[in-house]
Amino acid sequence: MEPIQITTIVIFAITIIFVIIRKIDTVVAALLGVIAMVVAGSMTEVQAFQFVDWNVLMILISVWLIAGYFGKTGIPEYLGDRTLHWSKGNIPLFVTLIGGLAGFVSMFIDNVVVVLMLAPIIFHIRKRYGFKATGPILFIGLCSNFMGTALLLGDLPPQMLHSVSGVEFAGFIWHSGRPSSFIILTAVYLIVCLLFYFKFLRSDLAFCVLDEEAAHEAAGQTFEHIKDKKFAALVVGGFILTIIGMSIRQYLGVKLGFIAFTGTVLLVLAIEILKKPLKFDIPDLEHMLAEIEWNAIAFYAALFALVGGLEHTHILDMVASWFIPFIQKGLLVGTSVMYWVTAPIVGIVEHDAFILTLLYVIRDLGETVDVNVWPYYWALVWSGTLGSNLTIAGAPALYVALTMGEKEDGEKFSLKEFFSYTVPYVLASLVLCYVFMVLIWVLPLMK
Repeated sequence: MEPIQITTIVIFAITIIFVIIRKIDTVVAALLGVIAMVVAGSMTEVQAFQFVDWNVLMILISVWLIAGYFGKTGIPEYLGDRTLHWSKGNIPLFVTLIGGLAGFVSMFIDNVVVVLMLAPIIFHIRKRYGFKATGPILFIGLCSNFMGTALLLGDLPPQMLHSVSGVEFAGFIWHSGRPSSFIILTAVYLIVCLLFYFKFLRSDLAFCVLDEEAAHEAAGQTFEHIKDKKFAALVVGGFILTIIGMSIRQYLGVKLGFIAFTGTVLLVLAIEILKKPLKFDIPDLEHMLAEIEWNAIAFYAALFALVGGLEHTHILDMVASWFIPFIQKGLLVGTSVMYWVTAPIVGIVEHDAFILTLLYVIRDLGETVDVNVWPYYWALVWSGTLGSNLTIAGAPALYVALTMGEKEDGEKFSLKEFFSYTVPYVLASLVLCYVFMVLIWVLPLMK
């Protein structure tokens, strides 16, 4: 290993430690790590800028603004009350249902977007029941990050798998004569959600005190939350059209970020034009822009640059090459090592670049050696997604959830509290998924 590679690893490790423990501002720590890599020569300042996926950031900013308008429609409050009614005032069940919904929605929509859209539902009920919002919103973040690999549309790893292997939408449901990503992850997901329901039953959520208004709503006497149905219809219509545009991106021939930005600009333009004639009672655009969590955007950009430094110094290539001898030893050994080594790595390294590097390694190995690549593909994308839920460095959606929750509660969420959610969630999901993977995709295919 060359000196610059050792230096890069040290800088990255120190940065991630400070990001996780949050003794200093998380964004400051991440940006200092980027500066240190540039000064050390891991990359130039121009390369650091180029490593940032500005397309993703444009999606985040655009959808965050739409989500801000969505929060003013009253729809989150209405959905919160209806879900509360279905759960019969059982707050642990309410939180579990909202989290469960987050996972299934994230099969079609980016996980950060899911957090942005569902967090206001938690905020609404939290104000009436007096519980802290950070834990439940963190649970939404964990769930939204879980199911992104179940189908082709939800997250970047399945799209990268499609690009490398050619697998189509149906292949994520049934592949090579056996159940694949959607069926296996759904089974694991439902079990994990059930386990967390029992966790919530033993937490403070089970002892929330209802005020009189909340008691009436739990009995089904909901209030009128959507006061301006025209404004609500405009926002929901704009969001749906934007998502449709993003889903047909390959036919439009432009980047997702451009589609999201265009949809948002058109929605804002329509709101500004119709605001006075239709008497929309909403804040001005300057106020809506101020509600965007710009520190989360900066954190995302810094993570892209940090992982870019690892790529540029070929550290990710070295890690990927390390797996090859284990793959050659046999299917059970190879998939197990890939699964359990990938999980902790992506817990501290934003997982997209790492997964893409290993996908190419697996593909090239399959072309030169007599090996069935699909068990390895699934082992990689499943552990790469589930393991990333460990820290905010691995899953930036958790950072967004944590930031929004702490802002709502007005207090910090300790590292111990954070890990009390992420560690059991990650361990349960990884162990259960590994059992399904071995039973369905490894043992039957062993020679």
